[in-house]
Amino acid sequence: MRIGTLKQSYIADAALFDSRTQKTWLLLGAALLVLFPFMASDYWLYLACLVAINVASATGLNILTGYTGLVSMGQAAFMGLGAYTVAILQIRFGTPFLFNLFAGGVVAMVGGLVVGIPSLRVKGLYLAIATIAASFITHFLFANLKLTGGTTGLSLPPAQLFGIALDTSFRLYWLILPITVLMLLGAANLFRTRVGRAFIAIRDRDISAEVLGIPLLRYKLLSFGLSSFYAGVAGGLWAYFFRVVTPESFPLLMSIFFLAAIIVGGMGSILGGILGAVFMTMVPELLKLVFDLLPGGHEMTVFLSPVRTVVFGLLIVGFLVFEPHGLAEVWRRIRRFFHLWPFKN
Repeated sequence: MRIGTLKQSYIADAALFDSRTQKTWLLLGAALLVLFPFMASDYWLYLACLVAINVASATGLNILTGYTGLVSMGQAAFMGLGAYTVAILQIRFGTPFLFNLFAGGVVAMVGGLVVGIPSLRVKGLYLAIATIAASFITHFLFANLKLTGGTTGLSLPPAQLFGIALDTSFRLYWLILPITVLMLLGAANLFRTRVGRAFIAIRDRDISAEVLGIPLLRYKLLSFGLSSFYAGVAGGLWAYFFRVVTPESFPLLMSIFFLAAIIVGGMGSILGGILGAVFMTMVPELLKLVFDLLPGGHEMTVFLSPVRTVVFGLLIVGFLVFEPHGLAEVWRRIRRFFHLWPFKN
């Protein structure tokens, strides 16, 4: 087991992957992700795409809440801004999907900067209430503007890549997964920079951070902007995945979903955002499969659905009670106990 490393240069100290073991596991993971769509059914490909979208959005919220300590309940609103931007650009102008996704992220970032302005004056639950207001405002705009299609929403054509329509889960997998991986790498690298360290200092003690010379408003707005950009890109991917965007697509409940994801997964951890999004997306599906296997499960779907919801809620509460640091901490303990990672070089 590798218990320490000797870094002989700043470049080595700043490396994201600093051992052959980490690089080997990274290559194995990449190989599995490449092979997965050729072995999985449409159902599992659908879930994989949905998980990747949720991972991207949860990572953005983790930058804001987990690393900067600013509670937000507006992640769904920023996803909606990104989704509608992508839909409008795709329908009206037919611009390339990468440009649309970037534009969706930028529009959501602008919305996040506006919502983040009160963050210098308020924090905690007061800031959460301010971000909830963003959800109601965006929902009103989506439902009443002619540009957004009103209550009926917008239906957009599939993304095109070299003349090939990305209209199946298999094809969309090759769009959604690489973008999500790039966003994860970007977030991981962010916290090895002075900007990321400033975020963490604000989270730990904002008054001390200000005394040290960190301009609070600038970095809080930057955190809101980055988080919203991630949400906007995730919302754009969501729009291409479902190809229908309506005001009801991004309710307040979705914001609660992502907040629960980073809490269950582990706040202030890139791995936590991944594990939390996987948990919140997959566990309801797995519970559904388990309950369907029970005698008479298909016939009793109406009666078993509330039971599944209660079981899912109890699992979330269990994590909060028995492991408040989330699934990421559970994985760290498993690693330490079984010496799973890192192995001896």
